[in-house]
Amino acid sequence: MAHPISAFQAAYISIEVLIALVSVPGNILVIWAVKMNQALRDATFCFIVSLAVADVAVGALVIPLAIIINIGPQTEFYTCLMVACPVLILTESSILALLAIAVDRYLRVKIPVRYKSVVTPRRAAVAIACCWIVSFLVGLTPMFGWNNLNKMRRTQELNGSHTEFIITCQFETVISMEYMVYFNFFVWVLPPLLLMLLIYLEVFTLIRKQLNKKVSSSSNDPQKYYGKELKIAKSLALVLFLFALSWLPLHVLNCITLFCPSCQTPHILTYIAIFLTHGNSAMNPIVYAFRIKKFRTAFLQIWNQYFCCKTNKNTTSTTMAETGN
Repeated sequence: MAHPISAFQAAYISIEVLIALVSVPGNILVIWAVKMNQALRDATFCFIVSLAVADVAVGALVIPLAIIINIGPQTEFYTCLMVACPVLILTESSILALLAIAVDRYLRVKIPVRYKSVVTPRRAAVAIACCWIVSFLVGLTPMFGWNNLNKMRRTQELNGSHTEFIITCQFETVISMEYMVYFNFFVWVLPPLLLMLLIYLEVFTLIRKQLNKKVSSSSNDPQKYYGKELKIAKSLALVLFLFALSWLPLHVLNCITLFCPSCQTPHILTYIAIFLTHGNSAMNPIVYAFRIKKFRTAFLQIWNQYFCCKTNKNTTSTTMAETGN
């Protein structure tokens, strides 16, 4: 029989549901804005859509699965493993989407003249597909054998039991901390984050150099171009910063668990770290709305046209014209 849910678990579930209710509609709005607005159809915004898809899946899939794991149902080992793996897939997808966005911004300021011939829609689509393929391979690695099954079997044999065992489904029960730290964090999380930091530093350096040049009156267009690039780069760097701020605490706790087994980590810290990781999926649409004018205008257009029943064509046309600026 299922154990009754405690007051603490009820509070946890309530916060998770609240995060999902913010994350899913917000990121659907991002995807909707890009789909309906021609001004948001370049490579950067395609990568942002890939990131938004991952964030929608966090709210619609990962959070419900996290609630299930928190309740701790009795399941077979691989059933529990299937419940634990989606968060690994979507985390890696978000990281690779952020890396693709960083590389795209770098190319925009490094080769502005040749950018459109280098970053074509086809190549952007291939890059997004590769990001998702790699994400599935990294996230499903525990399903291929890097998990705690052998450890649990040895424990079962020591206890003299030879029947097929049923476990209490918990993340750390099935997912190996060696995998989480050595492979997931040290290979697929930390290096991309450091690489993105270097890329954005180079982007800001290149932009500053261009903006600090003494330009003639005929050079207004390059100045305007790099001025816009600086604003967008700052916004996307903020998205990266929030991602790192949200995910690093949980990985640090994983490192403590692996390297200091005797250390007792307060459960409240673990829950705060989990809330940060899930809450990150709700942050990006807010950043776009406040920091990127094209998104803000597109969001207002969707709100006015579909939720406030303002279908005046002149208003819609005006909004679209503003968005294109």
